Amino acid sequence: MSKSNVAAIALLVAFSGAASAQSSDPRGACKADYDKFCAGIAPGGGIVACLNGKRDQLSATCKTALDSRKKK
Repeated sequence: MSKSNVAAIALLVAFSGAASAQSSDPRGACKADYDKFCAGIAPGGGIVACLNGKRDQLSATCKTALDSRKKK
């Protein structure tokens, strides 16, 4: 296998891992929703409560991330 093939495979693995981590991590998965609905709230000031209060308006990715956070 050539070095370029190995590099391409490594790049694909890295991107797929980042996408998976983002979908389960509320900080990444909910960033756009936070910016839209809860931007005035500082960390430690109830961001998750704010997002849950706007749940019907959140993206599906953010809802999934918040749900997975509850299971931990």
